[in-house]
Amino acid sequence: MSGARPFLPYGRQSIDADDLAAVADALRGDYLTTGPTVGKFEAAFAEAVGARHAVASNSGTAALHLACMALDLKPGEAVVVPTVTFLATANAARFCGADVVFADVDPDSGLLTAQTLEAAIARAGKYRLRAVLPVHVNGFVADMPAIHEVADRHGLDVIEDACHALGSLHPAGNGVTARAGDCALSRMACFSLHPVKTMTTGEGGVTTTNDDNLAARMRLLRNHGMTRDPTEFKIAAQALDADGSVNPWYYEMQALGPNYRITDFACALGLSQLNKLGRFIARRRQIAALYDRLLPPLAPALRPVQADRTQNPALHLYAVLIDYARIGKTRAQVMAELKALGIGTQVHYLPVHRQPYYRGLYGSLDLPGADRYYDRVLSIPLYPDMTDADVERVVAALKQVIG
Repeated sequence: MSGARPFLPYGRQSIDADDLAAVADALRGDYLTTGPTVGKFEAAFAEAVGARHAVASNSGTAALHLACMALDLKPGEAVVVPTVTFLATANAARFCGADVVFADVDPDSGLLTAQTLEAAIARAGKYRLRAVLPVHVNGFVADMPAIHEVADRHGLDVIEDACHALGSLHPAGNGVTARAGDCALSRMACFSLHPVKTMTTGEGGVTTTNDDNLAARMRLLRNHGMTRDPTEFKIAAQALDADGSVNPWYYEMQALGPNYRITDFACALGLSQLNKLGRFIARRRQIAALYDRLLPPLAPALRPVQADRTQNPALHLYAVLIDYARIGKTRAQVMAELKALGIGTQVHYLPVHRQPYYRGLYGSLDLPGADRYYDRVLSIPLYPDMTDADVERVVAALKQVIG
């Protein structure tokens, strides 16, 4: 038997016996696709984040696309997206035929700011701007009061990309602390339930909102734009039998929508994971605090990414900024040396405006804050099943590689 220590990835799911039992029970039930467990999960998720509605879907990408579709984004319109994000944030608008105006970010946090939002709005040119999608990077929440003020002044809806921020707390103005996803300063907020996130349904996403109409619209759209609700039928001659009763096979497609349904067994896993969300968040905060205590001796070559100190984030990623020129190594070399020591890392993210597809659409853009953040950032291991000894091992490896 090998005595090698286990590889520590940058993130992974935490699955316990109760999760397995919950999924097994759901698989023994009558529903494999959308069934009653979906509604139970949505209600529990909405309560967890403090929103009126939660609409579950089969990925974080679907959650974002449903939000854009619910606003009826269309060609000739555009949204502002910070360029430091995953592809899905921008793609959700493109799926609707809308354009994307990329915004720069703070070079040290990777977050959209009121200033970079204003600059992006000024560059919008011919497009009719409809919305801004602030991204909460690593678990740190963008300055929502300031972004909301700018968006409101310009008549823009706000859709939060909160895929990294489940469980994060942040100041919402006037001394109020808000939960990411409560939509106090936005129309909708979108979450990913991918395995490396704070909790998981395998693949999955959730869009939260306090707007009854938007919630209803998203529930319609996620199922082909189709309804079986007789109170919503539009063509009585098709819907009703001669005696006025509803034809038992009948349904109506009232909008063009994809199949973004989530399964009952995925939501059974989600409900089980939600029951442990508090524990997951607490452990993530403990691990982040331990990193915060152990990493300062590596400055100035390495320092943790930080945002507003008044926040209480539930970090999805623990990201550091490394001065590769100072240490005389490239990022690829650092990642390879860490991997050889059993430490997994990743880069979040190559700025989206630099992707070939978007360069082809909009040409080369000068967004120096994003470039500065990207040039230095590296995500190191963070997940609840890590022990304190694992964290110490990561830090020891960083010291060995960085010097």
